Amino acid sequence: MKLDSPLFDSIRVKPGEDRRPRRDEPCCEWKGCGHAATHRAPKGRDRENEHWRFCLEHVREYNASYNYFAGMSADAVSKYQKDSITGHRPTWKMGTGSVPGGMEFNATDPLNLFREFNQGSGWRARAEQAAPKRTVRNAERKALDALGLDVGAEAGEIKARFKELVKRHHPDVNGGDRVFEDKLREIIAAYNYLKSVKLC
Repeated sequence: MKLDSPLFDSIRVKPGEDRRPRRDEPCCEWKGCGHAATHRAPKGRDRENEHWRFCLEHVREYNASYNYFAGMSADAVSKYQKDSITGHRPTWKMGTGSVPGGMEFNATDPLNLFREFNQGSGWRARAEQAAPKRTVRNAERKALDALGLDVGAEAGEIKARFKELVKRHHPDVNGGDRVFEDKLREIIAAYNYLKSVKLC
């Protein structure tokens, strides 16, 4: 085997020197610098794919003074930042049927997912109608649960349910048996709480 063979270097513990071919690194583009250019720096706005090649010292100096928005007004910077949210692509409201500029927007919707956008009687409107208009406390939920009712129960429904449960669990109806006495106390306490919050 030859001493300068790449196989010989791969089996040795420590090669004598690095024999891999070296590529020539470009020189730093900073005026008057002759070091190797090991880092890239952007050339600026509207030249996003172009870069300067600098050594470490000069790329630090360049980055410290770099300003992408230099020369732009405050309104232009604000518009640029707003447009960057959508990747600088045009947007339009859903359900309008056309794109700004006169082009027609012909997206198919086989499942009718977007049919009810921008309409007063859609899934969103139904969800808002179904949601309770007031805050429901945990104590109120527990009281309604003790009576076996849902959160949206009306006053008449609560009273009727209370009367029914009292008749069912009262000791006089059960022949003096006090087995249901705790349940009856719970029902009365729940009803009294619902009366105190003016639900019935």
